[in-house]
Amino acid sequence: MNTIIDKDLLSIQEARILAENASEARKKLEEFSQDKLDSIVERMASEIEKHVESLAKMSADETYYGVWQDKLLKNRFVCSYVRKQLRGMKCVGIIKEDTSKQTMDIGVPMGVIASVIPATNPVSTTIYNTLIAIKSGNAIIFSPHPRALKTTARALDILIETAEAAGLPEGTISYLHTVTKSGTKELISHESVNLIMITGVPKIMKLAAYTGKPVLYGSAGNGPAFIEKTADITKAVSDIISSKIFDNGVGAASEQSIVVDAAVESAVKAEFISRGAYFMTEKEADTLGKMLFLSDGSTDPEFVGKSAEYLAKRAGIKVPEGTVVLVSHQDYVSGKNPYSKERLCPVLAYYIENDWQDACEKCIELLITERRAHTLVIHSRDKNVIRQFALKKPVARVLVNTPAAFGGMGMTTNLFPALTLGSGISGEGFTSDNVSPMNLVYIRKVGYGVRDVQDIFPDGTNINLNDSTVETKLDSVQLEQLRSLVEQVLSVNKK
Repeated sequence: MNTIIDKDLLSIQEARILAENASEARKKLEEFSQDKLDSIVERMASEIEKHVESLAKMSADETYYGVWQDKLLKNRFVCSYVRKQLRGMKCVGIIKEDTSKQTMDIGVPMGVIASVIPATNPVSTTIYNTLIAIKSGNAIIFSPHPRALKTTARALDILIETAEAAGLPEGTISYLHTVTKSGTKELISHESVNLIMITGVPKIMKLAAYTGKPVLYGSAGNGPAFIEKTADITKAVSDIISSKIFDNGVGAASEQSIVVDAAVESAVKAEFISRGAYFMTEKEADTLGKMLFLSDGSTDPEFVGKSAEYLAKRAGIKVPEGTVVLVSHQDYVSGKNPYSKERLCPVLAYYIENDWQDACEKCIELLITERRAHTLVIHSRDKNVIRQFALKKPVARVLVNTPAAFGGMGMTTNLFPALTLGSGISGEGFTSDNVSPMNLVYIRKVGYGVRDVQDIFPDGTNINLNDSTVETKLDSVQLEQLRSLVEQVLSVNKK
């Protein structure tokens, strides 16, 4: 007799058990000092760092997304640079005290976090979210992407074993072993879960919105890059290409469209070609565009994280040897245009505008097409233009003269180094921050009494604190003004 296993029911039950266990673990975490949490974070980062190369290779082999060497760079970035940035950061307990104003800020963990992990960056995102969750005294439960389940599980097994050996309560870090949409929905909806973190999984965001819980959303991206006439063209093009080909374009922050000032367009195009960009004909671009998306408009996973030469071959496009990016000249922005959408591969849309004002409008069109773009790049040496772009764009972060894939995560900028990039009101979620441990706590405010109520009122006001009444002395002018106001109100009500 065949045994039938309902994976949905199994996943739902597992989600409930994990949430309840995490809730109990969280209670024990309340007794942990910042120093104790920090020591566990250091132990985890040190141990997982020994495995980042094998995990990078495992990720590329399991998902068929991207380039393992580039994934390794992201993994090392988290284990080394991010780890250093976390040192000395106060997240729980008294994190700020002003003795002159007699106020204190106390960091309080949110509690239990449900984290949904993408297939595009399963290792670096998992490590990062684990480190910042424990740093801030929270329990965390992961829902891995089914396409990257083995890799995510392997990374988490290492982190869990290390953390629990260092004294972390069992159940503080856990993950779904049977991953289904139903199980993930049960997890994020569970009453024990206090906060939801989603990195690049738009379909789950729709489920999270119905839970009524706060959501940190590292959204999909559709960010443009503007090359203004004063830009260092050589550097700008170099930055854009290095960003777009990194991990074969699977990073959501990487550039999707290039908007070029007409005054320098010929020089920009020549620079792109010299660096391995192939400008497609209209027919070629049409063929490729139809290939990249499924009939329902969603991205075809078959072409995510694939090289430009692979994409060209599949589309029947003959490109020069060494081609690294495919470029399509576009005029209009439309939700039905595949080149107006996010493409997680080395394919760029290319727009030419008369001046920076027209470019500004084009960038806004691109940003709002899917309402998910979280990052804009501008290449310019004109401070006024840069400021105008920063002030007027519906976007979470503006990067200046830097590659988006690296600048967005804080590798080439002084933004907080993070693998989850908030989109705020420009997309979804409640913050535009590069998500840090401070986004996983709330601040309890403490204020000492420093004055009496009477000290802040004018002499004309007497306060009787015993009977909670306020007696105000009015002069004749004030009385007449009050009488007139009352008459106006009564007159309006009669009408």
